[in-house]
Amino acid sequence: MLVVERASPSLRGHITRWMLEVRAGVFVGTLSPRVRELLWQAVCARNAGGGCVLVHAAQNEQGFAILTHGDTSRTVIDIEGLTLVRKA
Repeated sequence: MLVVERASPSLRGHITRWMLEVRAGVFVGTLSPRVRELLWQAVCARNAGGGCVLVHAAQNEQGFAILTHGDTSRTVIDIEGLTLVRKA
């Protein structure tokens, strides 16, 4: 799942090449690790004025990992190996 805040229509269109936009700025899809990494780099580079959150499957106790970039309304924190989200 990928969430972009304050993203341009062109960036949102770019993301829809690989993922389905289920709501404005909220994208879901199953990506290979390589495609996910390249898409994440492109989204971070093209959304300078906004924020991005990526949640993907991972080999850890929770079964997922969270990446953030830019100005988001939430902060991801790690407490003893558990990923938690704090509202700013």
